Amino acid sequence: MPYRVTFVCTGNICRSPMAEWVLRHHVAEEGLDAEVDSSGTGSWHVGDGADERTVETLRRAGYRSAHLARQFEPGWFDRYDLIVALDEGHLNALRAMAPGEEARGRIRLLREFDPDAGADLDVPDPYYGDDAGFDLVLEQVEAAMPGLLEEIRAALKEG
Repeated sequence: MPYRVTFVCTGNICRSPMAEWVLRHHVAEEGLDAEVDSSGTGSWHVGDGADERTVETLRRAGYRSAHLARQFEPGWFDRYDLIVALDEGHLNALRAMAPGEEARGRIRLLREFDPDAGADLDVPDPYYGDDAGFDLVLEQVEAAMPGLLEEIRAALKEG
């Protein structure tokens, strides 16, 4: 059974699809038995593609992307081994939605996987900013990848 990871941000068009495609790249590169997707806490962009700045930032860095936004649903908790929130607001929304303590225990912040992240574990929303905000998101996502991949490898060894 593959290890299943989902990333969750607000509208599922900027941060979470970027994290999804970066992790997909690394999982494929390592040949790990993992499935990766993403969603948002809100429904504003359901059915939309990723923000063009997300797509361009990923392309410039050598990552693929293909995406249709969707909203995280409470019934999905059983589908995932790890639910990765991009900021504390998403973390709180997911915890409030979780059906119990076991589900809440599967929710983590992305930057928890970056040992150099410091105290601020939020990945800032680049939507209302310029291209530099998208570059920062990519930088923070990539910084968390080694720790996240180690988490996946360890879970796959156990299970």
